[in-house]
Amino acid sequence: MQTQSTDSPLKRFFKGVIIALGFILPGVSGGVLAAILGIYERLLGFMAHFRQNFKRDFWYFVPVGLGGIAGIALLSAPLEYLLAHAQVIVLWGFAGAIIGTLPALTKTASAQTPRDTIDYLWFFGTLIISGTLLFFMSDLFGQIPANFWGFVIAGVLIALGVLVPGLSPSNLLLILGLFTPMLTGFKRLDFLGVYLPITLGGALAMVFFSKGMEYLIQRFHSRVYHFILGIVVASTILILVPNPKAAESISYAGVTAATIVFSGLALLVGIALGYWMSRLELKYK
Repeated sequence: MQTQSTDSPLKRFFKGVIIALGFILPGVSGGVLAAILGIYERLLGFMAHFRQNFKRDFWYFVPVGLGGIAGIALLSAPLEYLLAHAQVIVLWGFAGAIIGTLPALTKTASAQTPRDTIDYLWFFGTLIISGTLLFFMSDLFGQIPANFWGFVIAGVLIALGVLVPGLSPSNLLLILGLFTPMLTGFKRLDFLGVYLPITLGGALAMVFFSKGMEYLIQRFHSRVYHFILGIVVASTILILVPNPKAAESISYAGVTAATIVFSGLALLVGIALGYWMSRLELKYK
């Protein structure tokens, strides 16, 4: 695409800043933003055929990556503040943003083949199993520590949010207790403790999963999307359900009438934002 080749480094830097919004805001897809900005297909091609495209694309994406780091650093501080001082309102807004994407994701799931009994089994099976595993994860596996390897996992999930259409990694990071520590590290510009492992995990996921995800979606499109739907619905429900053993679980202690009203408004605004973003994805995919 000609516009890609004539993009200046500064323009690509600002594209990275915008795409960074999709990496840490639930319901906002970094992949959708990359598609709108005209670099999604080139990014996937770079990751899926890394050796062949390295010479052409590596320096093209360096400004995008730097812009992404800058965008994350700028956004993380206010988001961390809001989670600390208005957790219930913010999390209901997050849940709304994810709910807003569900109609488009449901439509995409049956875009190639009609929905059948196996699809429903995939969805409800994934919903029940993933919801149970996520809720009792700390009992089964212990809390994932917010250290180097924990943030490698965070990087893998963020990359999957680009590779897997409709999957928002931030709600999973919230449930795993990694979201706020990640924001804190971004705010403090902790390159070795947070940025490096997230970059490493993201790069590994892109390199190793891009071809596999492309194959699965092409070969088992409906099954994959109903699997994704099950995870998305389960993780969204769990954002709003208190879990005393989860580090970042929502707490309704001390909730006032004003909090309930603003949470309802945040939910509606989130649904509108998620729906708008999903419509953009259908337009620019």
